[in-house]
Amino acid sequence: MKYIIAGTDRPDSNTLKVAKYVQSLYSSLGEATEIIDLKVAKEHLHAGDLQYGKQSEGMRPYMDKVLTSDGLIVVCPEYNGSMPGVLKYFIDHLKFPESFEYRPVCFIGIGGMFGGLRPVEHLQQIFGYRNAFIFPERVFIMNVFKVFNAEGQPTDDLIKQLLLRQAQGFQKFSKALAGAKLDANSFIESKKS
Repeated sequence: MKYIIAGTDRPDSNTLKVAKYVQSLYSSLGEATEIIDLKVAKEHLHAGDLQYGKQSEGMRPYMDKVLTSDGLIVVCPEYNGSMPGVLKYFIDHLKFPESFEYRPVCFIGIGGMFGGLRPVEHLQQIFGYRNAFIFPERVFIMNVFKVFNAEGQPTDDLIKQLLLRQAQGFQKFSKALAGAKLDANSFIESKKS
């Protein structure tokens, strides 16, 4: 299963609206996905005796989802020229290096004038460092507060097309990696043998 990371803890965020829309696209393509909502996960980030990369009971379900995912779709808003702190903190608590190593990942940036370009570029550095397979078609949604209506639907045909094309391409990309046994799950299985 692929997981969509809604990369903010802001209540009623546009990030979650976009994540839910993206989830509906994958569903229309015949693929079930699940959203990891950092607003909910945040409660577990501060619970117990957390150490970077070590599982706490509260974080275990999130870590397990990432560690078994067929791919990650990261929806990231721009906060102060970068990603929200909760997203970086979440990443820092995931198991190293297994969480992202050889795992397919794609990015959707959202924001005002620049459509989340800067945080996506920062995330690409992090995921590249962690040896993820980065899908090259990123989507940047400028003026997200105008492009998505109150019901969470895009009002811009170009954005609809870009998100659909990314979803279709990311499906093929993930399947190709898995078919060649180059993806994270194949790599983990080969280490068990």
